[in-house]
Amino acid sequence: MKSAMLMGDCNCNSDFGEIANFAAYVFAPAILVTPFGALSIIISAVLAHIILREKLHIFGILGCVLCVVGSTTIVLHAPPEREIQSVLEVWDLATKPAFLFYAALVITAVLVLIIHFIPQYGQTHIMVYIGICSLVGSLSVMSVKALGIALKLTLSGMGLHHSCNYLCNYPNELSKQAMSGLHGSIIGEVDLWQI
Repeated sequence: MKSAMLMGDCNCNSDFGEIANFAAYVFAPAILVTPFGALSIIISAVLAHIILREKLHIFGILGCVLCVVGSTTIVLHAPPEREIQSVLEVWDLATKPAFLFYAALVITAVLVLIIHFIPQYGQTHIMVYIGICSLVGSLSVMSVKALGIALKLTLSGMGLHHSCNYLCNYPNELSKQAMSGLHGSIIGEVDLWQI
C-alpha cells in the first residue's frame, strides 16, 4: 500500500514537472530552459546520495560539475530569441524547407539507429541510446516550443482566428487585383467567398 502511494506521489510530481517545463518553453527561450533540465539530474544525484544513502563516486561528481559548468556557459552566452507574433508565423517556420529537411534527417537517423544499430550494438554501446534520445529530444523541444507559442497566441487573441482572417482575405484581395486588370469586362469585382 505504501509503495503504491509513493509511486502515485512520484507520478504526480513528474506530471507537475512536465507541466512546468512546458510553461517554461512557452515563456522563455529554449536555449535557457533546456540546460536547466540538466540540472535536475544533479538534484536527483544529490538527493539519492542524501536520502537513499547511495555512494556518489568521483565520476558522478565530475559529471555533476560538468553539467553545472555547461549549463552556466550556455545560459550566459545565449542569443536573444526572436518574438513570434502569430500562429501563421509558427506555421511558416515549421514548413520551411530547412526545418522539413532537418526533421526528415532526424527521423531517418533515429529509425536507422533503432532498426540497424540497436540489435547489433544496443547491449554494449550506450551511445546508441544517447543518440536516439538526443535526436528525438531536439525535435520534441522544438515541437513543444511551437505548440506552446501557438497556444499562448491563441489564448491572447492572436491565434488561429487572426491568422485565418488573413488567409481567407488574401485570395479575395488577389482576385480583386486580377479582376481590376480586366479592362471593359462585365465581371467587375467578385467576392470568391460568396460564390
